Amino acid sequence: MADNDTRPATAFQMAVAEFAPTGSGIAEFYRENGFAPVWVGETPLHTARRTRLIRALSSVDMHGLPQGRYSVQTLLEQMQDARTTRDLGAIEIQLSRAFVEYSRNLQSGTLQPSDIDDGLVRKVERRSAKDHLEGLISAENGTYFDQLAPQTTQYRALMKQKLVLERLIHQGGWGATVPEEKLEFGDTGPNVIKLRNRLVSMGYMRPTASPEFDEKLLTAVQAFQADHGLAPDGVAGQGTISELNRSASDRLKAVYVALERERWLPRERGERHILVNQADFSAKIVDDGLVTFETRAVIGKNTHDRRSPEFSDEMEHMVINPSWYVPRSIITKEYLPKLQSDPNAVGHIQITDRRGLQVDRGAVDFAQFNARNFPFAMRQPPSKSNALGLVKFMFPNQYNIYLHDTPQKSLFAREVRAFSHGCIRLADPFDFAYALLAKQEEDPKAFFHRILATGKETTVQLKQHVPVHLIYRTAYIGPKGKVQYRRDVYERDGKIWEALQKAGVALPDVQG
Repeated sequence: MADNDTRPATAFQMAVAEFAPTGSGIAEFYRENGFAPVWVGETPLHTARRTRLIRALSSVDMHGLPQGRYSVQTLLEQMQDARTTRDLGAIEIQLSRAFVEYSRNLQSGTLQPSDIDDGLVRKVERRSAKDHLEGLISAENGTYFDQLAPQTTQYRALMKQKLVLERLIHQGGWGATVPEEKLEFGDTGPNVIKLRNRLVSMGYMRPTASPEFDEKLLTAVQAFQADHGLAPDGVAGQGTISELNRSASDRLKAVYVALERERWLPRERGERHILVNQADFSAKIVDDGLVTFETRAVIGKNTHDRRSPEFSDEMEHMVINPSWYVPRSIITKEYLPKLQSDPNAVGHIQITDRRGLQVDRGAVDFAQFNARNFPFAMRQPPSKSNALGLVKFMFPNQYNIYLHDTPQKSLFAREVRAFSHGCIRLADPFDFAYALLAKQEEDPKAFFHRILATGKETTVQLKQHVPVHLIYRTAYIGPKGKVQYRRDVYERDGKIWEALQKAGVALPDVQG
């Protein structure tokens, strides 16, 4: 930095104005603050800000951010070589630009979700450059830096797991993989020993040299299966062994992706909110950070037009005894061809005109219509066999996604539950309804069943709207602080990892 602390204010102002990006929040910030320096002054406050920024930019890998994006060495050299007031103005703006980019990346993520996959429709809250700079100068003792990353238990726990995995990789990982041969209780032999050794290295059981698949090994296999979203049957089949053989580096990539995903979520999740983790096939109600209700879920089928999207919204009401208004895509792709072959097909569905009146099928020549000109709507009246079951939970959105009951109860016994057209089906929808209504009804169960017994379609408003977050997390921390991993059924995390790599994110060089 220049040794001379007395510099013409007007010259510095002109230099800052020259180098500030035209029309940007940075230029607006400096205009409104009289072009006063944030970084290049020689007061203890300016020195502390510079030091904290350089330290933060030098340790971005702690958060899984792009390591080469902020040009720390170039900034240090420019500060060292600065001699003129114009040099100081240029460095002032360079430091602000680096600070704003770092702040945005750490607070809201490195990537734009919609650029990666069309199912990532989440709108990320990104603060302006002006807001970040104003926040910095109004904070005391560098505390602004401490508040940039998500202040959630999940984020902190993922950061801890990142360090655990890096240390583990440095030590050689989990050792030898397990041969792809089915192993179960009572088996013996060298492959049982390899299975046992792998589970010992993962911390699921204490070391032992027994070649027998005994009770202790059975318990360890079941615990591993539970932590990885597998049916806990204690049999080390193809699916279980495949997950067992995933490397620590693969798991670390999942944690990096989870950290980025956590940065995309709204800062304020809601004291009470609903969390649907598609990769875990689960729906939860969270109150003050604690899971107070949880149920299994079915998500969209793994095809381009059916995968469940990811976004946040607010649940406003539930509909008891709902009608199912068939989406246009299902009408034209699935039902119209059937009606053209047989006008009496899908007889449980009513065909209605533009006024909502039921149409006489026998009076319609379905062969004359196609996907573009089919003029009718289709509706399934309330019933136990209704595609939506007996209750649906609405957070009106442009994607026509909601949570609902289903008559297909057998699907909840499946390990991978991706079968719907995109909406989220719940295994315990009545209990879910009771939990939501408990905030506004003295006897929520009796209230619900009184309406249900009428058989009439009835909308029940939630007096307090509940935020809903549809997420997709293949690595997350469970309620007891234990890391959980899930399969990337939609292959979205793989795309995110590729995008992070292109942005400059890299696994640390921690190999032994």
